[in-house]
Amino acid sequence: MVMNKKAAFTAGAAGLGLAITAISGVAATGNGEDGEAGSTNFSESQAADASAAALAATDGGKVNSVERDSENGATWEVEVTQTDGNTVDVRLDEAYDVVVIEGDADTAGED
Repeated sequence: MVMNKKAAFTAGAAGLGLAITAISGVAATGNGEDGEAGSTNFSESQAADASAAALAATDGGKVNSVERDSENGATWEVEVTQTDGNTVDVRLDEAYDVVVIEGDADTAGED
């Protein structure tokens, strides 16, 4: 039984490594002040946590950007291009729980 737990841990760690690798190319966007919508004043760790939560909420995809956001009572906005090609904005609260997932207005109608 110990081997199974070790194998499960190794597989989980490998998956986390892939997620972190996918997140490492994420752009921080915006031009706001500390804590304001569009702010880029946050750590790589916070961006990675927000990205991981957004990817979990969208069943994967590619994170395009992370920024502070106050829309809909959110703390974070993560733009994700889903595996089907649709781009959505995932708004998260301070605990990285989903507030709302909306179609991305910047990419709506692009084809």
